[in-house]
Amino acid sequence: MPPEATPDRPRRILRVIHTLRRESGGPSESVLRSTAALLALGHHVEVVTEDPPGTPPPGDFPFHPLGRRDDATLGVWLRAHHTRFDAVLVHGLWQNAAPVHRALRGTATPHLVFPHGMLDPWFRRAYPIKHLKKQLYWWRHESAALHAAAAVCFTCEAERDLARRTFFPYRVRERVVAYGTARPPAADPAAHAGLLARFPVLAGGPFLLFLGRIHDKKGVRELVAAYAAFRREQPAAPRLVVAGPCADPAEAAGLRRLARECGLAQVDLAADAPADAATDAALVWLPMLGDDAKWAALRACEAFVLLSHQENFGIAVAEALACGRPVLISDKVNIWREIAADHAGIVAPDTIVGGLDLLRAWAALPPAGRAAMGAAALACFEARFEITRAARDLAAAVGEAADAPR
Repeated sequence: MPPEATPDRPRRILRVIHTLRRESGGPSESVLRSTAALLALGHHVEVVTEDPPGTPPPGDFPFHPLGRRDDATLGVWLRAHHTRFDAVLVHGLWQNAAPVHRALRGTATPHLVFPHGMLDPWFRRAYPIKHLKKQLYWWRHESAALHAAAAVCFTCEAERDLARRTFFPYRVRERVVAYGTARPPAADPAAHAGLLARFPVLAGGPFLLFLGRIHDKKGVRELVAAYAAFRREQPAAPRLVVAGPCADPAEAAGLRRLARECGLAQVDLAADAPADAATDAALVWLPMLGDDAKWAALRACEAFVLLSHQENFGIAVAEALACGRPVLISDKVNIWREIAADHAGIVAPDTIVGGLDLLRAWAALPPAGRAAMGAAALACFEARFEITRAARDLAAAVGEAADAPR
């Protein structure tokens, strides 16, 4: 008979994810942060990825980069090692869920799946041809992997509800788990000075900050258009800073072209422009920022802005809250209800008009109102999204799966 399950009993957890490169987006960042929290609680965690063999460990945990592989590579590894773990957590769909299911079928090792927003119906509307291909794969492989999972884990109620509308048949054991990120390091004047030394344009006045992977789903195109309209109304408005990697050169070029067509003076420090160029630019493009620069930028901005069309959680949103910064977000960021309830930000639709409404509402707030919203942002983070609570809930989900009869 298995020992009694408790949230704090040490668990042996294997996490499977495509990559832990931070530029790949929120899931990688989340796995890194929550793994550190699980380790601090006394659990044992290892991670398998498709990163190239020899990739240095990105944290203080056993790391197994198997390289680009076919399903058999992961299956062979899992069949050799699965007995060392209480459960396997699969992060994301379409790459690892089906091979993990096949490798563990008939064993006593359960698997849990985190879709990380990949079951959101937005993708069906945005990419209908790709959706048809995925529906075929769902029939052949993915639905069985999720049906067999001990739990399919969602980061909030909204993500769970949206997931029911995308693929069929849909038969899963749903579980909503707490989600979050770590508290930021203490404010460091040296990091702030380093940010301004690297990007002197940021010393030229207040700014609003988008920080994250630049992708069509993030609503950057709508944000740029909305900001251009806002800037025409208020020429002295804070500049907009867009910081993050863009894997698609055509997408990056199109966004710069849109800014020009909208009449926005811009400087592209994500490319080869001199760091001190165009200090009067309304729109500033920055590359992906490392940890010190990221936290310095979040602390230096007036507010964080994200007009995303689809966001199952939004790690960068939680990081902004953790820095006491109000968040100006769309109602497609699935934690918008919690943020609105806590008065930690402003919410509007994910359109150009919605983005303009966000910016107008922020500009209309008096200084005392902005300060109160910043305090509410920090309180919202501490109450809802601090990583320790999320790690305990995740460990409890693993414990329930491991201790359930198989």
